[in-house]
Amino acid sequence: MSSGNPSGADFVVVANRLPVDLERLSDGSQRWKHSPGGLVSALVPFLRNNSGAWVGWPGLADSAVEPFEDEGIWLHAVELSAAEVRDYYEGFSNATLWPLYHDVVAPPVFDRGWWDSYVKVNHRFAEACAKVAAQDAIVWVQDYQLQLVPAMLREQRPDLRIGFFLHIPFPPTELFMQLPWRAEIIRGLLGADLVGFHRPGGAQNYLWLARRLLGLDPSRGNVGVRTRPGIVQVGDRPVRVGAFPISIDSVNLDSVARSRPVVQRSQQIRTDLGNPKKVVLGVDRLDYTKGIDIRLYALQELLAEGRVDPDEVVMIQLATPSRERVEHYQKMRSDIERMVSRINGEFARVGRPVVHYLHQSVDRAELAAFYSAADVMLVTPLRDGMNLVCKEYVACRHDLGGTLVLSEFAGAASELTSAFLVNPHDLDGVKNAMEAALSVDPAEGRRRMRALRRQVLTHDVDRWARSFLDALGPEQTQP
Repeated sequence: MSSGNPSGADFVVVANRLPVDLERLSDGSQRWKHSPGGLVSALVPFLRNNSGAWVGWPGLADSAVEPFEDEGIWLHAVELSAAEVRDYYEGFSNATLWPLYHDVVAPPVFDRGWWDSYVKVNHRFAEACAKVAAQDAIVWVQDYQLQLVPAMLREQRPDLRIGFFLHIPFPPTELFMQLPWRAEIIRGLLGADLVGFHRPGGAQNYLWLARRLLGLDPSRGNVGVRTRPGIVQVGDRPVRVGAFPISIDSVNLDSVARSRPVVQRSQQIRTDLGNPKKVVLGVDRLDYTKGIDIRLYALQELLAEGRVDPDEVVMIQLATPSRERVEHYQKMRSDIERMVSRINGEFARVGRPVVHYLHQSVDRAELAAFYSAADVMLVTPLRDGMNLVCKEYVACRHDLGGTLVLSEFAGAASELTSAFLVNPHDLDGVKNAMEAALSVDPAEGRRRMRALRRQVLTHDVDRWARSFLDALGPEQTQP
């Protein structure tokens, strides 16, 4: 990493977080830690080949950081105070928008002070981007924390080509209408030239709201992937709206899963578990939208009914820590841990727990080993924009082993139709799907996995990024 004075960037990504995190160590010192993810890996080639820059918060409150270069990309940190982290991020973004956009699984809080902070921080992000972007640059704004940035940036820099992509679901119109600042959000997104969602339904909801709240009349067009999007005319400027289902770096993950260390680690995991007949796996961020409790209830009832033998089936639940300062999340963690204890208390034997619960983060190779070791993958969110865990599992199953149980309410369900699809609100349906997945005929399992892999390996994250940027404008330089 090096510092200096970067010139204007031709391609700018604006996201709540930088692709590296600033960490404060126990001795008071600080260090940068890479946080590789699908979005980062997809956009790095475009950034490197187009004088690219990334604007985002470094992850620590009250940290002023000068622009610096990291592996060919200029990083521009936006400073947030502790109060802004509380009100803009933990408050409006994650206690108002997050539950509202996830079908009000938890009640959203409508706090005027949080909204004021959201407006203020979005304006700061827009100002930072306006300073970084070169003349006629392409700017790609990411996700629900920054929905006001497109319009604010358009006002400051009308020369820019602006795209926006929402990484979580966009809610049904009846739910969105609860938001006191509903028109401001719709108007904020209309500052973009292209607004992207995971699913056609989200795009259609947005178009309806543009008509209902702002009096605009969307027309049909052909922007997006496998959908008929709309075009909203804002003055003399067309705003295109479409669906662009995101994916993962599937070829790379397939390669990781085939590596000798991961294959050996996968075998070791099964050995450590006592070589059970079947291994069931859940991998989730610890969040109330993920349906972790649902699959635990289902397992408990299957065991109680004698439909699953605790001597033959073992479940692993990886729960990545999330928003641990929020009381709702603290209670949810306690409830899940209580359920795990109850299942093990009733059905485990000494040295042979039925559920292995890990509340921790694991690295990419270790995660690939868990995926490779699991006979059944449970992905049961109540609502999810896409859900990439199910695609990661499929990418790791080069052996065509393993079976996927997937919620209908994950965006990925429309693509991964060869999974066992379930309604997570239907506990009996979840139980039946789990039992079917555990007892599936091997030939049928391979047929399903082959179809899933064809979809995931073909439609990867690079294809997603290219499709969005191609729709944003033909001026985009290819890497």
